[in-house]
Amino acid sequence: MNLRAVQRVLGLLLTVFSFTMLPPVLISLIYQDGEVWPFLTAFVVILGSGLVIFLPVVRSRQELRLRDGFLVVTLFWVVLGLAGALPFALSTEPGLSPTNAVFESISGLTTTGATVILGLDTLPKSILFYRQQLQWLGGMGIIVLAVAVLPMLGVGGLQLYRAEMPGPMKDAKLTPRIAETAKALWYVYLWLTIACALAYWGAGMTLFDAVGHAFSTVAIGGFSTHDLSMGYFDSTAIELIAVVFMILGGVNFALHFLAVRRRDAVVYWRDSEFRFYLLLIVTVTAITTLALYHTDTYLDWEDSFTNGLFQVVSIGTTTGFTTAEFYFWPPFLEILLLFTSFVGACAGSTGGGIKVIRFLLLIKQGIREVGRLVHPSAQLPVRIGGKSVNHRVVDAVWGFFSLYVGSFVLMYLLLAATGLDLLTAFSAVAACINNLGPGLAQVGAHYNGLSDLAKWILCVAMLLGRLEIFTLLVLLSPAFWLR
Repeated sequence: MNLRAVQRVLGLLLTVFSFTMLPPVLISLIYQDGEVWPFLTAFVVILGSGLVIFLPVVRSRQELRLRDGFLVVTLFWVVLGLAGALPFALSTEPGLSPTNAVFESISGLTTTGATVILGLDTLPKSILFYRQQLQWLGGMGIIVLAVAVLPMLGVGGLQLYRAEMPGPMKDAKLTPRIAETAKALWYVYLWLTIACALAYWGAGMTLFDAVGHAFSTVAIGGFSTHDLSMGYFDSTAIELIAVVFMILGGVNFALHFLAVRRRDAVVYWRDSEFRFYLLLIVTVTAITTLALYHTDTYLDWEDSFTNGLFQVVSIGTTTGFTTAEFYFWPPFLEILLLFTSFVGACAGSTGGGIKVIRFLLLIKQGIREVGRLVHPSAQLPVRIGGKSVNHRVVDAVWGFFSLYVGSFVLMYLLLAATGLDLLTAFSAVAACINNLGPGLAQVGAHYNGLSDLAKWILCVAMLLGRLEIFTLLVLLSPAFWLR
């Protein structure tokens, strides 16, 4: 383990993160909301901490190995969650406790969107902007952003990239150099954000709301600047814009890059994961629309469809925006939507969940096993997009799924042990490990009423979901620490 290399990268990244405290300072000055000092104090503390970690090993030239990459990524997300909580804890509004401040920070950075803050409409603009900015930075991953910068500073980025990027197929690179790959992904991310902000602005949002909601839409985050979330705007046009960009944010960013580079939109349709992703959205939307209408939740087809479509896309992609209190819908729909978030978005996207490609592989593997019962001697490969999938990838997916289920059950039991009813405990763990945000029952609107212990358990769930189980749990393996 190259601890000096780990220390150098961690200090450098923490130093870079400190500068994200400056845009909210500017927002505070523009709107004169009196919250300059919390952000300036956080900037000085985080910058100083980063330099204290970085400067003693500034001349170290040890190379990062794959194991070091896992440690850096995990340490950075934990440290970043704690550092990002400083403005929430120091600000007079909302005046969060340390536990609530860390919960809100980790929820933002992991793009979960679960909140403990009440009264968003009355908060200072700088705090509102900071929440949205946290989600935007966490969406593609600050580590991936740093991959584009680290090579210029003499630190290789491949190990960080492989440890950070979501999905089962991480070795495929869009460009020959890993730094160029990271830059390409960020260009796509940036242009989607700009396009989303302009669309929101043109549909009637204020510029502040348009930028803030574009941050959380493309990041598949779900934080809003209003208590009513997207329902505040009461605009079908805004909701449809959100639906489009949530779907785009849930698509593998490699497809976006290839479609732009080749100028060929058919790239999307050739992808098996994308087709399954759309099929799932269309199917669940149809079921939801029919159920909403026939249970008289809404009295006409238009309201049933628009509300059904928005909630299906938002929850299915693990964004977490709402235009209706879906946790008061018929129980069948509540559970259906929550289960949809387990599938989540595509691999290589900003979404959470187990990922569409993994579910597709599990289904195909199940079909193959049924075929083997009929033809025991037959060679039946698992195919995706007409190509055979390496058995190691299939094994990894099963391993991921088993660890996911095991982690879910453990945290569900722990949360239930804190005194929560079973529906609240189940939906809270599901919403946090899938990086969804809103749950059911007591956590439908917010998480403020949970105990501190429950919130810390859910912070672990959010980090497990964001780092996709393996990255965090591998650190608990004794073999990881052996030379």
